[in-house]
Amino acid sequence: MTCPGVARFLCMALLATPASQSLAQRPTASRSSIDREIDELAATRRFQQVALTPDGGRIAWVQALPETPTAPSLGTSIYLADLRRPKVAPRRVTALATAAARTEHDIDWSPDNSRLAFLSDATRPGQLQLYVASPAAGEAPRRLTSLKGFLARPRWSPDGKTIALLFTENAAGAAGPLAAKAAGVGVIEEEIHEQRLALVDVATGNVRQLSPADLYVYEYDWSPDGTRFVATAAHGSGDNNWYIAELYTIANATGETQSILKPNMQIAIPKWSPDGRSIAFIGGLMSDEPLTGGDVFLVADSGGTPRNLTPGMKASASWLTWIPSTKQILFTEYVDGMSGIATVDATGGPVSTVWTGAETVISESGGFGFSVSVVPDGKTTAMIRHSFQNPPEVWTGPIGQWKQVTSANRGRVPAWGEAKSIHWNVDRLTSQGWLLFPRGYEPTRRYPLVVVVHGGPAWATTPAWPATFFNTTILASEGYFVLYPNPRGSFGQGEEFTRANVKDFGGGDFRDVLAGVDEVVKTNPIDTSRIGITGWSYGGFMTMWALTQTKRFRAGVSMGGLANWQSYYGENGIDQWMLPFFGASVYDDPAVYAQSSPINFIKNVTAPTLMLVGEHDIETPPPQSYEYWHALKILGIPTQLVVFPGEGHEIAQPAHRREVARRMVTWFNEHLK
Repeated sequence: MTCPGVARFLCMALLATPASQSLAQRPTASRSSIDREIDELAATRRFQQVALTPDGGRIAWVQALPETPTAPSLGTSIYLADLRRPKVAPRRVTALATAAARTEHDIDWSPDNSRLAFLSDATRPGQLQLYVASPAAGEAPRRLTSLKGFLARPRWSPDGKTIALLFTENAAGAAGPLAAKAAGVGVIEEEIHEQRLALVDVATGNVRQLSPADLYVYEYDWSPDGTRFVATAAHGSGDNNWYIAELYTIANATGETQSILKPNMQIAIPKWSPDGRSIAFIGGLMSDEPLTGGDVFLVADSGGTPRNLTPGMKASASWLTWIPSTKQILFTEYVDGMSGIATVDATGGPVSTVWTGAETVISESGGFGFSVSVVPDGKTTAMIRHSFQNPPEVWTGPIGQWKQVTSANRGRVPAWGEAKSIHWNVDRLTSQGWLLFPRGYEPTRRYPLVVVVHGGPAWATTPAWPATFFNTTILASEGYFVLYPNPRGSFGQGEEFTRANVKDFGGGDFRDVLAGVDEVVKTNPIDTSRIGITGWSYGGFMTMWALTQTKRFRAGVSMGGLANWQSYYGENGIDQWMLPFFGASVYDDPAVYAQSSPINFIKNVTAPTLMLVGEHDIETPPPQSYEYWHALKILGIPTQLVVFPGEGHEIAQPAHRREVARRMVTWFNEHLK
């Protein structure tokens, strides 16, 4: 393993620790069941995106290739089915039929239903280009671009003559705070590659960068007449400034850009109304760029004060679209630990919940929230559905009356037990969580329990078929109860609940977690001497924090954790997210940061603690885990630090994902069993 740059001292911490040797060197008997369960999850066919033609006659989806331990990354393929001919097997649409595994995704249908736009790196691995296919004709897709940089989110113009997309010129890969960012050397200056809105002429392939060169565009939508765009955008670093993004309109002909809203919250998913006079968007307190949640707002296309269409809603909207025939806004939502679909009239009035389910539904890649593909009349929808009990498949039909399109995961069954939704009350607030039972549960036995705190903090755990990254259902497969609490600060109970942990990290939200443990212990055969805690990102912080505040947890695994909010402020690459939560910068109010910093209470820790982090993580940089690890080592507490080379906040390499799961389970087995 090489340890380049300023992260070398962290890698040395890993290399110098004998206990951190690869688990592949451990006896086979101690790891065989873990590896078998990981293999089973890795073999699950994954879907990333689904899109219906505007007339609802055809459906396309993006499917990932099976994950293998030696694969450096996961390729994706595009498939197409004619819903009017259900007996005809789906077929692959690809830029280069003779190519090996490639990355092909970001699908969008033309307004006339005849062409499919998509991105592919078929001609050069790692470099995406824009293609257009005519599935009905069966002809080979046509490449429209020869660009150098990162491409994302192609969208057809209303007249079908132009495709817009997001383009980051000369960027080596995807942007975003989850991606690995190598440490700088020499004179440190912020290198900024702005993601711009670009237009591609379908007839000629000519590309025109439209938005200003100093503005980073996150999301956009065409106006109904095709003359303008609405976009969320900000000046400066794209990773950091999403949290202060404004709402802009951009003229198609000239690129003239006008800010129409400078909000006092985070905003996402801007969508133009069918009459072109107003714009709907989701606004609220959000802690990460891909994690959307809040209320539905409406603002005039010329700007002004936005109007909240869902005040007091006991849910968190995550995605939206307009239904032109009804002038209603259809949106998906986090609701009480589940996913939901609801509507609200643009003129106001009550929210109408159309469907809720103990599952996860998605149709768009690039985010973690719920979404569906909807035809303009709002009657036909499509999405990828999965839950704790059912693996992912593509479904389509009227809302709540969907029929299964794919059977890629036929025969796969959970390797864990039943999942139950539970509720408990603290400080007149009701929290919800999911309790996963161990495989082969026997009521007469007493079991260990591991609490898994989600990231964010503005997010929520919902029922989902697990992936290999941060897979904690494997604990239930290994004989544990697993509790997934959604404490205050989470999505799913309304904006007031999401804001309830502002300036109180580790306060009320931690009391909610402890009360959730009380509820589980009260009603299930839990051995209270064998309770552990884990989490990634904010969950990693909560793990570090919990071990300084109580002796209830006998072991902890902090993944991408955070030990010291004061030093973190100057180390991370996205400090803008902290201001809405702490109320001021660390330089203006250091006390509010100090009160929530685990390192200030480190002498209270007695539980063995494992820490895992990516070498190039800019969200929760490795020095945060190093601080906690170093302190525990000095205090004589059993501890281990593992830094994964080349990884960012989200561990990407399949081999590393497997190692995370192995180490987590083995740590808990050693200290709770």
